[in-house]
Amino acid sequence: METFGFEITNALITDISPDQRVKDAMNQINAAQRLRVAAADRAEAEKIQIVKQAEAEAESKYLAGTGIARQRKAIIDGLRQSVVAFSGEVHDTTPREVIEMMLMTQYFDTLGGLGHSSKSSTLFIPHGPGAVGSIGSDIRQAMLEAAHSRKS
Repeated sequence: METFGFEITNALITDISPDQRVKDAMNQINAAQRLRVAAADRAEAEKIQIVKQAEAEAESKYLAGTGIARQRKAIIDGLRQSVVAFSGEVHDTTPREVIEMMLMTQYFDTLGGLGHSSKSSTLFIPHGPGAVGSIGSDIRQAMLEAAHSRKS
C-alpha cells in the first residue's frame, strides 16, 4: 500500500479460521486440561468425604464410650445403694454376699432374656478363667485333626 501513499501499522483481525487439524489439536488440549482439573477436584472431594466419615466415626465411638461409662457408673451407684439398703435390713449378710447374690440374679435374668426371644441363636460355651484355656486347646486340637484328615 506504500505505492498508493498508505502505510499500514496495525491490523485488527476478528475472524480467524485456522486449519481443521489445528482446531482439533487445540480442542484436545483444552479437553485434557479440563479433565485434569476435574480429576483433581473429584479426588479432593473423595478425600474430604473420607476425612468427614472418619471424623464422624471417631465422634460416634467417643459418644458411645461416654454413654457406656455413664451406664456403668449408674449400675455401680445402683449396686452400692442396693448393698447398703439390703445390708441395713438383713443384718447377718456381708456386702460381698449381697453383691454375689445380685450378680447371680442378674446372670439368671440375662439367661431368661435370651430364652424369651424366638429369633435367638445363642451358643453357650464354658465361661470361666480355666475354660478360656480349655477352649483354646479344643480349637487347636480340632484344627490339627482337620489338617490330619485332609492329608489322609
